[in-house]
Amino acid sequence: MTDLAMTRLHEAIVVLYAIGIIFYFVDYLKKDAKSRRIAFWFVSVVWILQSVFLIVYIIQTHRFPILTLFEGIYFYSWLLVSISILLHCVYRADLPVFFINILGFIFMVIHTFAPNQVAQSPVGENLVSELLFIHVMFAILSYVAFSLSFVFSTLYVILYNVLKKKKWTKQWTRLPSLGQAESSSNWAMVIGIPILFISLILGFMWAYITVDNLNVFDVKIIGSFITLFVYCMIVLLNRRDQLHSIRLAWVNICAFLLVIINFFLGSSLSGFHFWY
Repeated sequence: MTDLAMTRLHEAIVVLYAIGIIFYFVDYLKKDAKSRRIAFWFVSVVWILQSVFLIVYIIQTHRFPILTLFEGIYFYSWLLVSISILLHCVYRADLPVFFINILGFIFMVIHTFAPNQVAQSPVGENLVSELLFIHVMFAILSYVAFSLSFVFSTLYVILYNVLKKKKWTKQWTRLPSLGQAESSSNWAMVIGIPILFISLILGFMWAYITVDNLNVFDVKIIGSFITLFVYCMIVLLNRRDQLHSIRLAWVNICAFLLVIINFFLGSSLSGFHFWY
């Protein structure tokens, strides 16, 4: 198997792993059996691809791949995926599976895009560019999810006020019900959170590789983590039944304003997000 094929294989593993984690996150919050099955199959494909790489590598080198740091990182990631699949099938342990896969994903990203690996790769510069592309793609997808959450929250506020003031007319019949608006807003927010988290992991890895004297207190970095924290708190308070109905809708609308501020103002003040 060529170096280029290996590189593409690792990139595919990272993307598939990220998608699997998103579905595991949705299942953990919503107890959605379908999301859990989808997540399991994505992670299973990741395990198969990792196993293929390990077998090919062992055949080519005639040794087990644990003698260097980056070989050890890859094998460690493979073990984490194996354990998560075992826990999923045998113990049905949702939360441990979710966190084990987050840890495995982080180490898979480190192995694939670490500076040492990029320098040795025949497509090193392309690899860095593709890391940036994947980071931006996931960031935009998270913004789309939060935008949908904002739209449904806004519709909830409109519908709530119309019903409260008893001004219902035929023009409002195209609006979803209060329950549908709230549910759709929550679903979009739950999906956006893991996508943004994955984007931040990939973006930090890209910045570590390419940006000289990386400032971890960069405005865009801090703003992105604050945004992630705010949405996580909204979901947590909602699950504890401390934030719901019209209050949840208004908080969600305010959270989206934070997304907009971070996207435009954070990018303009950032030291290296000038391309956004």
